[in-house]
Amino acid sequence: MSITAERKIEIIKEYALHEGDVGSPEVQVAILTERIKNLTEHMAIHKKDFHTRRGLLVLVGKRRSLLDYLKKVSDARYQDLIKRLGLRK
Repeated sequence: MSITAERKIEIIKEYALHEGDVGSPEVQVAILTERIKNLTEHMAIHKKDFHTRRGLLVLVGKRRSLLDYLKKVSDARYQDLIKRLGLRK
């Protein structure tokens, strides 16, 4: 269910604003999105796993908060990120 260390490093490299960047909202949202995708696949199989469902909802809330912050700080960065991640269809 969780993402591998290799996959996390790939995501960080792809969304980092500069070398060594692991804390920017873009990187955090990208990592959360990957975790949400994995949990969504898990929930499709295990429909009655309510503990995982709660964890999924917590992650979605964190991602929403980060996206709201990014939109408030820089709308251009927000628009670019949701386009790259395929959010807001």
